[in-house]
Amino acid sequence: MSDEAKLRDQLCALARSLYDRGLTHGSTGNISARAPDGGLLVSPTGSSFGRLDPARLSKFDDRGQHIDGDRPTKEMPLHTAFYDTRAGTGAVVHLHSTHSVALSMLTDADEDTFIPPLTPYAIMQLGRVKLLPVFLPGDPAMGDAVRGLAGKRSAVMLAHHGPVVAGKDADAACNAIEELEATAKLALLTRGLPVKPLSDDQIAQVVTKFDVDW
Repeated sequence: MSDEAKLRDQLCALARSLYDRGLTHGSTGNISARAPDGGLLVSPTGSSFGRLDPARLSKFDDRGQHIDGDRPTKEMPLHTAFYDTRAGTGAVVHLHSTHSVALSMLTDADEDTFIPPLTPYAIMQLGRVKLLPVFLPGDPAMGDAVRGLAGKRSAVMLAHHGPVVAGKDADAACNAIEELEATAKLALLTRGLPVKPLSDDQIAQVVTKFDVDW
């Protein structure tokens, strides 16, 4: 089996796992990864994470031209914005995960530090998450907003929509977006309680030890 065939199978298996555990639903969510030849493999538009076909993934060449497979997700501008601005990006995943979306709807949601520093792992895997405003689905302005961050954030939250996370590879991106959703759930579960988040000193220790952009 070629390296690209293995990557196709991996993307579909990861997407199916996210779908089966309710982290996205219906035909929501999209995933992409850098192919061995420098192009991109991308989930098709209107497809379900629970039923992706490795052979039908959209394929782009290293010049960004669609050369094979079904028509790609309409949110390609989000994906290409991360690949173009953040060095080392090997995969991007976007979900419509319930708890993170709920957190984004709150009137006091923090735009600069959307995911609160409740655990070291959220900081390690995500850095500081930027909350972006509401956009219509597929609006290229979403990509423009990510480009405006100049590669400084590996994760953003689209208000009323869902998180988008870039990672060095597909496993890393999926692990990080799961951490984002889990921490959003923690934030909601503890809302109104006398929560003790990580201190500034504890955050600094994590940032220094794991070389996190913060």
